Amino acid sequence: MPDVPQPIHLRPVAALAQRVLLPGDPGRALALAQVVLGDDRKMFNHHRGLWGYTGTAADGAPLTIQSTGMGGPSAAIVLEELAALGVRTAVRVGTARALAETVALGDLVAATAVHGADGVSRALGASGRRPLDGAVTAHLTQVATRAGLIVSTDLYYAVDDESDGTAWTADGALAVDLESAPLAAVAARHGLAFGAIVAVIADAHGGRLGEEAVAQAGEAVGVAGAGALTSG
Repeated sequence: MPDVPQPIHLRPVAALAQRVLLPGDPGRALALAQVVLGDDRKMFNHHRGLWGYTGTAADGAPLTIQSTGMGGPSAAIVLEELAALGVRTAVRVGTARALAETVALGDLVAATAVHGADGVSRALGASGRRPLDGAVTAHLTQVATRAGLIVSTDLYYAVDDESDGTAWTADGALAVDLESAPLAAVAARHGLAFGAIVAVIADAHGGRLGEEAVAQAGEAVGVAGAGALTSG
């Protein structure tokens, strides 16, 4: 396992569990902490607005929920520092836009593979398509609406020829997000067990869930991710 830096951006104020859920949105981290952690939950980190929480999960063991911020570079920093602190298993629980027309608003898509079309993946030598496997992925595929390829890119408001996702869809991609592939690359670099599941909040035709439905989808994907970490 490569050397990892001492944490700079995360400044823990509570214990870290060896297993962690990784939502992007700090607000969603708080919401999930209230749903999947017991009353003993404590703030793990608040530095740089990257809210994190540690508490007891449904199986009676510790679980940390740590937001990663927006985009691959921020997510990669967070997971690098969590690895330095002792995390061994991580699940990305986020949101995404559908690429395939068969993927509907509110669907939960588990990644059986990721395609790194982002800068972090390229910098770590992990661009292109790579499979995800292991017990975490196996559980996520059982509880998701769909399972398949998730693409990660850097641009939310894309301006290039990939903006419509035609090539990715032709390759079988179901959804596109900003963080799954870079997080998978960092996890592989440090030998961490990793899985990813996303809630679809925008469809292939431009439709989008309302804010209340987005919050409900965020909770559903977090509960699914927590189940993958507490099922064994």
